[in-house]
Amino acid sequence: MCRNIRQLHNFEPPATTDEVRAAALQYVRKVSGSTRPSQANEEAFARAVEEVAHATQHLLDALVTAAPPKDREVEAAKARARSAERYGRTG
Repeated sequence: MCRNIRQLHNFEPPATTDEVRAAALQYVRKVSGSTRPSQANEEAFARAVEEVAHATQHLLDALVTAAPPKDREVEAAKARARSAERYGRTG
């Protein structure tokens, strides 16, 4: 799966519309194999992003969990630490 798509469920505060749309855009880019569609495909591409974002929002609204919400800052720090571990080595 695309590494640029981030988990959006179970965060406090909940995922924003912009975050949902960004994930949808990344998904459509990955599936279509194009970061920018041609003029001929622009309408279909934009429609797909909106439909995926809509479905994603419905999914997030319907999901339930007993786990406590995650803190965005803590999760970002963990991601930075994993990145430093992965890419910070020179040998």
